[in-house]
Amino acid sequence: MFVIRHAADRGHANHGWLDSHHSFSFADYRDEDHMNFGPLRVINEDRVAAGAGFGTHSHRDMEIISYVLEGELAHSDSMGNKVVIRPGEVQIMSAGSGVTHSEENHAKTLTHFLQIWIIPNELHLKPGYEQKTYPDAEKRGKLRLVASQSGEHGSVTVHQDVRIYAGLFGPDETAHHNIDFERLVYVHVVRGTVHVNGHPLSAGDAAKITAEERVVLSDGIDSEVLVFDMAPLD
Repeated sequence: MFVIRHAADRGHANHGWLDSHHSFSFADYRDEDHMNFGPLRVINEDRVAAGAGFGTHSHRDMEIISYVLEGELAHSDSMGNKVVIRPGEVQIMSAGSGVTHSEENHAKTLTHFLQIWIIPNELHLKPGYEQKTYPDAEKRGKLRLVASQSGEHGSVTVHQDVRIYAGLFGPDETAHHNIDFERLVYVHVVRGTVHVNGHPLSAGDAAKITAEERVVLSDGIDSEVLVFDMAPLD
């Protein structure tokens, strides 16, 4: 089954300093039909104004991934991490038994990033942090594994049976990803346009794929894509 969720159908909140689109039910956007897809709980596309950001706040029992598209995001947390996240990097914070952190845009230009939440396979884990860089050359015309349960192939480690791939696609580039029949796949178009199993999708669009044998990405125009290959929740 192939189900498209168009960008315009997402939840939206504009707080002035923050313009956010919600792929799943989040904050004041309540949508019982889009609470999660398997362990994928949140994809927020956030644009944070210069000098603004999320002040210190707490999380627990969630795998939180930041994927910066433009600008930079300053991260500080109760584990002692003080870092800056830039395009091409993937950051994951395992909130586990509890952590506080802040995310702020200290630059003079807008920061555009995706905030992704994954439901962990175990509660009350020890909080953790990881950040790695994935150059465009590793994603050009193919799917590069950037997060996995085992941390294989240099991916960051996520406490769930989830594999996240990132890819960049132009008109003459095609990638295939085979799927185990029982697994769930969610394709999120980060930017540009691309065909997913022959269906044209644009930035912010997504596809929920179940009971299929593979995903085919083709005919991209300045396209960046994230693919989530996941075991269903028990």
